[in-house]
Amino acid sequence: MRKSFLYEGIRRSEIKDEGEDPWYHKACKCDCQEGANTLWSAGTTSLDCIPECPYHKPLGFESGEVTPDQITCSNPEQYVGWYSSWTANRARLNSQGFGCAWLSKFQDSSQWLQIDLKEIKVISGILTQGRCDIDEWMTKYSVQYRTDERLNWIYYKDQMGNNRVFYGNSDRSSTVQNLLRPPIISRFIRLIPLGWHVRIAIRMELLECVSKCA
Repeated sequence: MRKSFLYEGIRRSEIKDEGEDPWYHKACKCDCQEGANTLWSAGTTSLDCIPECPYHKPLGFESGEVTPDQITCSNPEQYVGWYSSWTANRARLNSQGFGCAWLSKFQDSSQWLQIDLKEIKVISGILTQGRCDIDEWMTKYSVQYRTDERLNWIYYKDQMGNNRVFYGNSDRSSTVQNLLRPPIISRFIRLIPLGWHVRIAIRMELLECVSKCA
Protein backbone atom coordinates (compact mmCIF):
# COMPACT_ATOMS: atom_id res chain seq x y z
CA MET A 1 0.00 0.00 0.00
CA ARG A 2 1.41 3.36 -1.07
CA LYS A 3 1.98 6.08 1.54
CA SER A 4 2.37 9.81 0.99
CA PHE A 5 3.83 11.86 3.84
CA LEU A 6 3.58 15.23 2.15
CA TYR A 7 2.91 17.51 5.08
CA GLU A 8 5.85 19.94 5.29
CA GLY A 9 5.40 21.08 8.89
CA ILE A 10 6.72 17.92 10.59
CA ARG A 11 9.67 15.59 10.21
CA ARG A 12 9.20 11.88 9.55
CA SER A 13 11.04 11.11 12.82
CA GLU A 14 8.34 12.97 14.76
CA ILE A 15 5.45 11.05 13.20
CA LYS A 16 3.90 8.04 14.89
CA ASP A 17 1.73 6.38 12.26
CA GLU A 18 -1.06 4.03 13.27
CA GLY A 19 0.40 1.26 11.10
CA GLU A 20 -0.99 -0.71 8.20
CA ASP A 21 -4.61 -1.84 8.13
CA PRO A 22 -4.62 -5.10 6.10
CA TRP A 23 -8.39 -5.36 6.51
CA TYR A 24 -8.80 -2.30 4.34
CA HIS A 25 -6.94 -3.35 1.18
CA LYS A 26 -9.29 -2.57 -1.70
CA ALA A 27 -9.02 -3.54 -5.34
CA CYS A 28 -9.67 -0.10 -6.77
CA LYS A 29 -7.47 2.83 -7.65
CA CYS A 30 -7.35 6.28 -9.13
CA ASP A 31 -6.49 6.20 -12.84
CA CYS A 32 -5.19 9.65 -13.72
CA GLN A 33 -4.75 8.74 -17.35
CA GLU A 34 -8.41 8.17 -18.13
CA GLY A 35 -10.28 11.36 -17.41
CA ALA A 36 -10.97 13.44 -14.35
CA ASN A 37 -10.63 11.74 -11.00
CA THR A 38 -13.56 12.45 -8.68
CA LEU A 39 -12.76 9.75 -6.12
CA TRP A 40 -11.91 12.26 -3.40
CA SER A 41 -14.55 14.86 -4.17
CA ALA A 42 -16.91 15.93 -1.42
CA GLY A 43 -19.73 14.33 -3.37
CA THR A 44 -18.46 10.83 -2.65
CA THR A 45 -21.38 8.78 -1.34
CA SER A 46 -19.85 5.34 -0.79
CA LEU A 47 -16.83 4.01 1.10
CA ASP A 48 -17.09 0.57 -0.53
CA CYS A 49 -14.15 1.16 -2.84
CA ILE A 50 -11.85 3.87 -1.54
CA PRO A 51 -8.11 3.12 -1.36
CA GLU A 52 -5.69 4.87 0.93
CA CYS A 53 -5.66 8.60 0.35
CA PRO A 54 -2.99 9.40 -2.27
CA TYR A 55 -2.17 12.90 -0.98
CA HIS A 56 -2.61 14.63 2.38
CA LYS A 57 -2.89 18.43 2.54
CA PRO A 58 -2.98 20.44 5.81
CA LEU A 59 -6.39 22.02 6.21
CA GLY A 60 -4.98 25.27 7.61
CA PHE A 61 -4.91 25.33 11.42
CA GLU A 62 -1.24 26.32 11.44
CA SER A 63 -1.46 28.68 8.47
CA GLY A 64 -4.54 30.48 9.77
CA GLU A 65 -6.69 29.45 6.81
CA VAL A 66 -8.97 27.77 9.33
CA THR A 67 -10.66 30.77 10.97
CA PRO A 68 -11.39 31.21 14.69
CA ASP A 69 -15.13 30.76 14.24
CA GLN A 70 -14.54 27.28 12.81
CA ILE A 71 -13.04 25.92 16.05
CA THR A 72 -15.25 25.60 19.12
CA CYS A 73 -15.19 23.65 22.36
CA SER A 74 -17.30 22.40 25.23
CA ASN A 75 -18.29 24.96 27.90
CA PRO A 76 -17.23 28.07 25.94
CA GLU A 77 -18.91 30.35 28.48
CA GLN A 78 -16.35 29.19 31.07
CA TYR A 79 -13.41 30.74 29.21
CA VAL A 80 -13.00 33.95 31.17
CA GLY A 81 -10.09 35.45 33.07
CA TRP A 82 -6.88 33.45 32.67
CA TYR A 83 -8.69 30.86 30.52
CA SER A 84 -9.64 33.49 27.94
CA SER A 85 -6.12 33.07 26.51
CA TRP A 86 -6.55 29.31 26.06
CA THR A 87 -9.72 29.08 23.97
CA ALA A 88 -10.50 26.59 21.19
CA ASN A 89 -9.03 28.91 18.56
CA ARG A 90 -5.58 28.36 20.15
CA ALA A 91 -5.56 24.69 19.13
CA ARG A 92 -3.17 25.27 16.22
CA LEU A 93 -0.21 23.08 15.35
CA ASN A 94 3.20 24.52 16.25
CA SER A 95 1.79 27.66 17.93
CA GLN A 96 4.10 29.17 20.53
CA GLY A 97 4.03 31.56 23.48
CA PHE A 98 1.39 32.24 26.07
CA GLY A 99 -1.94 30.76 25.00
CA CYS A 100 -0.31 28.24 22.66
CA ALA A 101 -2.98 25.51 22.94
CA TRP A 102 -6.58 24.79 23.76
CA LEU A 103 -6.80 23.96 27.47
CA SER A 104 -9.98 22.27 28.58
CA LYS A 105 -11.51 23.99 31.60
CA PHE A 106 -12.64 20.59 32.90
CA GLN A 107 -10.79 17.26 32.88
CA ASP A 108 -13.25 14.53 31.89
CA SER A 109 -14.38 12.64 28.79
CA SER A 110 -17.42 14.91 28.33
CA GLN A 111 -15.17 17.59 26.84
CA TRP A 112 -14.73 18.11 23.11
CA LEU A 113 -13.02 20.21 20.48
CA GLN A 114 -15.11 20.77 17.35
CA ILE A 115 -14.23 21.85 13.82
CA ASP A 116 -16.76 23.17 11.32
CA LEU A 117 -15.28 22.62 7.86
CA LYS A 118 -17.98 24.92 6.39
CA GLU A 119 -18.66 22.35 3.69
CA ILE A 120 -18.38 18.60 3.32
CA LYS A 121 -14.73 17.62 2.93
CA VAL A 122 -12.70 14.41 2.89
CA ILE A 123 -10.51 14.34 6.01
CA SER A 124 -7.72 11.76 5.93
CA GLY A 125 -5.68 12.42 9.06
CA ILE A 126 -5.28 14.18 12.40
CA LEU A 127 -2.09 15.69 13.85
CA THR A 128 -1.83 16.58 17.53
CA GLN A 129 0.66 18.20 19.91
CA GLY A 130 0.55 19.11 23.58
CA ARG A 131 0.90 22.50 25.23
CA CYS A 132 4.11 24.25 24.17
CA ASP A 133 5.31 25.57 27.52
CA ILE A 134 4.29 23.02 30.18
CA ASP A 135 4.02 19.24 30.24
CA GLU A 136 0.31 18.90 29.51
CA TRP A 137 -1.15 16.91 26.62
CA MET A 138 -3.87 14.53 25.43
CA THR A 139 -2.82 10.86 25.44
CA LYS A 140 -5.79 9.29 23.66
CA TYR A 141 -9.03 10.37 22.04
CA SER A 142 -12.00 9.31 19.93
CA VAL A 143 -13.50 11.08 16.93
CA GLN A 144 -17.09 11.96 16.07
CA TYR A 145 -18.48 13.47 12.87
CA ARG A 146 -21.71 14.54 11.20
CA THR A 147 -22.61 16.07 7.86
CA ASP A 148 -25.25 18.45 9.21
CA GLU A 149 -25.77 20.15 12.58
CA ARG A 150 -29.30 18.74 12.76
CA LEU A 151 -28.02 15.15 12.71
CA ASN A 152 -26.69 13.01 15.55
CA TRP A 153 -22.96 12.59 16.04
CA ILE A 154 -21.42 9.36 14.71
CA TYR A 155 -18.33 7.78 16.24
CA TYR A 156 -15.49 6.80 13.94
CA LYS A 157 -15.30 3.00 14.24
CA ASP A 158 -12.51 0.43 14.03
CA GLN A 159 -12.66 -2.73 11.89
CA MET A 160 -14.50 -4.56 14.67
CA GLY A 161 -17.24 -1.95 14.84
CA ASN A 162 -16.08 -0.45 18.14
CA ASN A 163 -15.48 3.24 18.75
CA ARG A 164 -11.94 3.80 17.52
CA VAL A 165 -9.41 4.94 20.13
CA PHE A 166 -6.60 7.07 18.71
CA TYR A 167 -3.36 7.36 20.66
CA GLY A 168 -2.10 10.89 21.12
CA ASN A 169 0.92 12.51 22.66
CA SER A 170 3.58 11.50 25.17
CA ASP A 171 5.38 14.86 25.41
CA ARG A 172 4.66 18.53 24.83
CA SER A 173 6.35 19.09 21.46
CA SER A 174 6.29 15.98 19.24
CA THR A 175 3.63 15.76 16.56
CA VAL A 176 1.61 12.54 16.45
CA GLN A 177 -0.15 11.68 13.22
CA ASN A 178 -3.12 9.34 12.92
CA LEU A 179 -4.26 8.58 9.38
CA LEU A 180 -7.93 7.80 8.80
CA ARG A 181 -8.52 4.63 6.80
CA PRO A 182 -11.16 5.07 5.50
CA PRO A 183 -11.26 8.87 5.53
CA ILE A 184 -14.11 10.85 7.07
CA ILE A 185 -16.45 12.50 4.58
CA SER A 186 -18.26 15.13 6.59
CA ARG A 187 -18.63 18.79 7.58
CA PHE A 188 -18.31 18.66 11.37
CA ILE A 189 -15.60 16.79 13.30
CA ARG A 190 -15.10 16.46 17.07
CA LEU A 191 -12.14 15.22 19.07
CA ILE A 192 -13.23 13.63 22.36
CA PRO A 193 -10.34 13.41 24.87
CA LEU A 194 -10.22 10.04 26.63
CA GLY A 195 -6.88 10.37 28.42
CA TRP A 196 -4.45 13.15 29.28
CA HIS A 197 -1.28 14.02 31.14
CA VAL A 198 -2.07 16.54 33.92
CA ARG A 199 -4.60 18.42 31.81
CA ILE A 200 -6.29 18.23 28.39
CA ALA A 201 -4.15 20.41 26.11
CA ILE A 202 -4.30 20.29 22.33
CA ARG A 203 -2.55 21.83 19.35
CA MET A 204 -3.69 20.22 16.13
CA GLU A 205 -4.03 20.09 12.36
CA LEU A 206 -6.40 18.16 10.12
CA LEU A 207 -5.25 16.59 6.86
CA GLU A 208 -7.52 16.87 3.85
CA CYS A 209 -7.41 14.17 1.19
CA VAL A 210 -6.58 15.51 -2.25
CA SER A 211 -5.98 13.66 -5.49
CA LYS A 212 -2.63 14.52 -7.04
CA CYS A 213 -4.22 14.37 -10.50
CA ALA A 214 -7.30 16.47 -9.72
